[in-house]
Amino acid sequence: MLNVIKIALRNLARFGRRTLLTSTLITLGIVSVLLFVAVAGSFKAMMIGQFTDAVLGHIEVHRKGYVASIDSLPLNLNLPPMAAGRAEAALKKLDAVEAWSSRIKLGAMFSNFTETTAIRINGIDPQAEVATTPMLPGRIVEGSKDGPVLKRGEILIPLLLAKGMKVKVGDTIVLVATNREGSVNGKTLTVRGILESVSGPGGRDGYIDIADARELLRMKDAEVSEIAIRLKDPAQLDRVYAQLSQDLAGPAAQGGAKSGAAGAAGMGAGGGSGLEVHTWAQLSPFASIARMIDLLTLFIKIMLVSIVLVSIMNVMVMAVYERIREIGTISAIGTPPRKILSLFLAEGLLLGVGGTALGTVIALAVIYALNIWKITFNFGMQQGLVLTPSIHAMDVIIVAAMVVIVALLASLQPAWKASRMDPVTALGHV
Repeated sequence: MLNVIKIALRNLARFGRRTLLTSTLITLGIVSVLLFVAVAGSFKAMMIGQFTDAVLGHIEVHRKGYVASIDSLPLNLNLPPMAAGRAEAALKKLDAVEAWSSRIKLGAMFSNFTETTAIRINGIDPQAEVATTPMLPGRIVEGSKDGPVLKRGEILIPLLLAKGMKVKVGDTIVLVATNREGSVNGKTLTVRGILESVSGPGGRDGYIDIADARELLRMKDAEVSEIAIRLKDPAQLDRVYAQLSQDLAGPAAQGGAKSGAAGAAGMGAGGGSGLEVHTWAQLSPFASIARMIDLLTLFIKIMLVSIVLVSIMNVMVMAVYERIREIGTISAIGTPPRKILSLFLAEGLLLGVGGTALGTVIALAVIYALNIWKITFNFGMQQGLVLTPSIHAMDVIIVAAMVVIVALLASLQPAWKASRMDPVTALGHV
């Protein structure tokens, strides 16, 4: 086998220009794919982090039917204290859960005593909310970031609303809301800070203390609209989703809770107990962008396979055509067909391995350089985000193995043709 490789190397060196062009094409393909996977993966992770770490959390628990009616923020579908307590008890048993935050969501009218407009309000426990969505303090563009993000009697308002209503930090405003029984109540609050929106200029979500929200709605019980959950490792999302769905399912629904990635893509589970569990992907329209990135990555990999297949097959077909008399000679002196077959397969394999190895080294070097240079960009209203491209070893192995295997397969047909040539006919070829 070693002799076959030596001969294959010698033959590739004989046609140096063609070998160089083919290897360069494979190398560029490998570099392009690995760089795209690294940069796209970094952008995808950053984009997901913008929503999970700033607003949603990784998983949320709601009362059954709440998400289907979430646009109207229905107060009659809040979680009663017993259901919320059951969910929190289940969360305490999961080691993968880092933190969770109970919220009350409601629609209200916001007034600066001159003008009035609509606003969505999130009633939160400030400490629990910051632990669950750690990017919340970073969204404050005006106002103090020292101490608790929010206190009783204070409100964080969105930037769009602050500009439109000409409201500044320290101003006094009034929230007016209608509770579940139809009673209207108002509450005076002080603007503590102004928030930058995560999803763009259309954001209209404000934050107040959960106790203020209950007072505004005249709630007698400690009910909540949702429980947002942060995981220690987002890679555990499917597993935690499946476990939590099963834990919150009622006795009659224990066998019907969805699990794994299939559950993450479908509707919430846990309906047997009147609870639903949803991943961030089910709650955010930006999940479609993440799926698009995955689709583009797959498309780029397919393009790489096509480039390798066509380039190596072209080189090997030309090699067989140009060396017909040579093939006839070595066949005439007794070289068995399997040796001729292995010789041409070795040439294709060496082209694939050489281009893959060089391309992988260059791609990893460029990825390392990009992390040193700290490329920044803007996403939505988030300014100066730093791109940190990285790639898993498994992705490198898969791409490299795919190229080498395709290179070998591309050499198979020309090699088979060479090994089956008739020596007399090949020697007479002009």
